Amino acid sequence: MDPASLIGVIAALIIVFVVQALEGGSAGSILLFPAMLLVFGGTIFAAMAGGIMKDTTGLIGALKLAFLPKVAPPGQLVESVVKLAERARREGLLALEDAAKAVEHPFLRRGLELAIDGTDPEELGDILHSEVDAKRKADKAVAKVLEAMGGYAPTIGIIGTIMGLVHVLENLDKPETLGHSIAGAFVATLWGVLTANVVWLPLAARVKRLSEVECDQMELAIEGVLAIQAGSNPRLVAQKLKSLLPPGTDTATEKKAA
Repeated sequence: MDPASLIGVIAALIIVFVVQALEGGSAGSILLFPAMLLVFGGTIFAAMAGGIMKDTTGLIGALKLAFLPKVAPPGQLVESVVKLAERARREGLLALEDAAKAVEHPFLRRGLELAIDGTDPEELGDILHSEVDAKRKADKAVAKVLEAMGGYAPTIGIIGTIMGLVHVLENLDKPETLGHSIAGAFVATLWGVLTANVVWLPLAARVKRLSEVECDQMELAIEGVLAIQAGSNPRLVAQKLKSLLPPGTDTATEKKAA
């Protein structure tokens, strides 16, 4: 699990409240339920209006994926493929039927099952590449929703501020409450800008990055499955897959050797 987004968002919010306290303010002065309800609720429903229902209903899952992703290290995937290639070389492709069930990477497991079932290599490659393309499109749709929320939030915050100022103008005969009312009016803008730049836009970038990492691993798995199906030498398989890894990535074997 990579907690970068979870740490980043929480740390940014903590800094906001710490600065608020250092300037002599209180957390309660910016934790105004009406302003937060308008910004969060308005942002979500505005994004819903600009997309399809599936995009919005999948937002909770997307946030969970962004905050708590389960991405295996690429070196670990290479090690798994090489071990499978060694066994297939010794015992034949059908000997991997039981081993495939124990593979943790779902895409690699699915590819192995198709190979073991005797799927034509070219057709197998087409099927797996189609899955990668489908994932890219799905992730792109999620990132687009989050980016849209990042665009809507500041504007909705301004709407909240205008509503608050209208309320202020309605009560000009009560000068003792004007300061508090004006300050409260600007809280909506604060939350609109804050959530856009600390939550929605960073999470959109996070989803794009995770999608890139996961799709690269899926492409790596495809190369591995096709090599196993072709009966390639495990050493050559390892060398080919390692050449596809990002620079500086170590496999478990290399770490042990070190």
